[in-house]
Amino acid sequence: MTVAITRSQIASAVAAVLSVATMATASATDSGRHGWDGWDKGSRSKGRYETGDFHNHTTCSDGSISMEKLVKKSTDKRDTPWGLDWFVQAGHGGSGNRNCTLVEDASLSTPAYPYVEGRGPTTTWANSIGAAAVKGNTGSSDGSSTTPLASQANPSMWRWQSIQSIQYPVTEYLSAKKNVPVFMGLESVVAGHEHTSMSVVSGQVVGKSGDVSPGSYVPVGDANALAQWSYCFDRGDTDNSRGGSNNWDCSVPGIDNSSNPDWKPNAAKLFPAGGPGSGVRGHQKTVQALEWMKAYHPNTSYYVPAHLERAGPFNPDGNNGFNIEHLRNFNNAAPKVAFGFESQPGHGASDNRGEYSPDRNSIGGVRVDSVGGTTWGGTGVYAAQVGGVWDALLGEGRNWWFFASSDWHNRGSFAPDDRRSTQDFYPGEYQRDFVMVRQDSRGNRDKDYGWHNARWNHHDDKDRISKPHEIVDGLRSGNSFAASGQLIDRLAFVACSDWRFKDYDRRHGRDNGADMLEAIALEAAKNGTDVDVGGANCAGMGEKLKVDKGDDVLVAIVVRDPSGTNYSPYTFANPSLLQISKTQPLNKPVLDHFDVIGGLVSGMKKPSSPDYAGQWPDNWVDNPDMNTVPAGAKNTTAGILKTFGNGTWTSKGEYKVASFRVSGVKASQYLRLRGTNLPASVPYETDANGNPLADIYTNASNASKLRIPCTAKMSTTIPADTVYTGASIDGCPEHMERFPAVTGQQYVSYDVAAWADLWFYSNPVFIEVKNGIRVAGVK
Repeated sequence: MTVAITRSQIASAVAAVLSVATMATASATDSGRHGWDGWDKGSRSKGRYETGDFHNHTTCSDGSISMEKLVKKSTDKRDTPWGLDWFVQAGHGGSGNRNCTLVEDASLSTPAYPYVEGRGPTTTWANSIGAAAVKGNTGSSDGSSTTPLASQANPSMWRWQSIQSIQYPVTEYLSAKKNVPVFMGLESVVAGHEHTSMSVVSGQVVGKSGDVSPGSYVPVGDANALAQWSYCFDRGDTDNSRGGSNNWDCSVPGIDNSSNPDWKPNAAKLFPAGGPGSGVRGHQKTVQALEWMKAYHPNTSYYVPAHLERAGPFNPDGNNGFNIEHLRNFNNAAPKVAFGFESQPGHGASDNRGEYSPDRNSIGGVRVDSVGGTTWGGTGVYAAQVGGVWDALLGEGRNWWFFASSDWHNRGSFAPDDRRSTQDFYPGEYQRDFVMVRQDSRGNRDKDYGWHNARWNHHDDKDRISKPHEIVDGLRSGNSFAASGQLIDRLAFVACSDWRFKDYDRRHGRDNGADMLEAIALEAAKNGTDVDVGGANCAGMGEKLKVDKGDDVLVAIVVRDPSGTNYSPYTFANPSLLQISKTQPLNKPVLDHFDVIGGLVSGMKKPSSPDYAGQWPDNWVDNPDMNTVPAGAKNTTAGILKTFGNGTWTSKGEYKVASFRVSGVKASQYLRLRGTNLPASVPYETDANGNPLADIYTNASNASKLRIPCTAKMSTTIPADTVYTGASIDGCPEHMERFPAVTGQQYVSYDVAAWADLWFYSNPVFIEVKNGIRVAGVK
């Protein structure tokens, strides 16, 4: 009998033999395959990489399951072994008709939220709490309606009320019950644009238990700040009630809106008029939203545009996408709040990966593509294209980081508990953000946190769970990376210019300095922490290394490619790799290589500069030519500097170790990493340089473009209407597209396409040369 060993079991065995001293200062958080804000390196506390997701949905917006079920699926490490270390529940702004706090079945029942026969998470507010309990007015585009929602027979509830009174208590309760950080966020419907993942975590607490009685829970903390933001600035919220008894005022310090025709005194907020220029006016409101966060909640807010390429380019007369100038405007307005984008979208198993597609939207009656036309290796073109928008922002020296998300809604044609999907993956199942989270040392000095319990500052409390503001600090720090399909689950990435690492024995060809730094980085990767170099002049992700002109910089990189299986239910050979005669099961991916991508830093662009703005060209799929990209949206100095794989990295078991020197640094620059399970020149997947190709060749929405055959036959057919909960499908699943219909040949698409094509992205390390261009956005 063969006993399957999971990656989590292997990781636990490794952790068990690590020294007690090491684990006491940096307890390893293993996802399995299976300075207070990160800017001040001199005073920061020890931290660890913790996995999470901040963009997902329940029935309170347009999802398919309850909050309790989604939290269980996302954080549980037993029944659903992909459980995350922290979780932000964030549905759409606007309003919703269903009560997502009612559970599906008795298995989810708790004393505070018991299961009631016939009243699951699709039950309306009217049929659960009663229409009279729904607050606010019916809403109108100009803020003129004064009709109470409670007067309707079946009202939808504004998200501000849902967040404040209904959903927040559930997150606090479940967080305490499960001892996992769970808190509230929002996928805002953005004025002038499409969507953004955001939160204001002031007042929200985790791991604290309020009063519990059968059928009710009284929370300790609150989400009032997030609820107010939702009322004030979400485009979908056209309520003018000022939050009823909350009596909210959406004014922003330093901004006089009294003469602005979009300001409605009765609502105390902006209602940008529709029609020509509405996109521009909407964008201006969104910038004010960031100014509000900076003014009132600077340390407890984040604002990360979601799947930002999906809706196409910016529409000055509507609400579509984001051009690079809008990202610059956000970062200029509130650099500690708007510090990145979600350029690796969720919906990875859909018929259009990420829900990106050519001709997705209409702007002024003209069909436009999602920017980039589709995803590229599951990532949007803004980050996937070397030298594109992300490199342009990094080339200014901005703190602008890369994030991924699940965007969970449903399983498409399958039930929520089925392991197959034609739409979404659960949070943590496929994508996850690994974020360096440090225990806070600020105590009660910052009143916007909403709590004053000194016990939470103890750094030797092994059982403490991370607090919402600590996770926000981690997101802000840039010390993070994202991986799909459990391709890697540990990363150490550090650059140093220090006398301790300059020992290079040219006579014997041995780099003792590199050996030393590699060993330090390897220990950090094993412990799931960042690299501790004991005061040496070094920098990690999200930081900058200051050097004199002409100095050498030593870079060390360690990744763990965990052995065993990932969370794919498919055991048959990866069809994409079979094209090049490489047999590798879909549930046992192997990191093929990683690239070091770098570019020069030229300094921050001013809004008055002619290259501050730039719209990515439409129809990129048919003509992916960087010469057509405006100067403001690209960095022509960016490129692949190094590639490491078998023969160029050193294998230390599951860990891949590499280092290199940048000799005689002359100019300020940055370095970032990207890796994949696919070699260069895999047909329809990667080009000759290893760059991802357009995902149109695996998108089932246009079967005529499918190109990668799937030939493995299942040994046992899964009966129709069966909810498959196992992890051993050994042949191409029935839901795979067949084209042409005459032959019945199946082609890679849906979830198989996602599991076949895996990538990780790191955030950058900056290098600043003394008396050169200053990396102004990063400390």
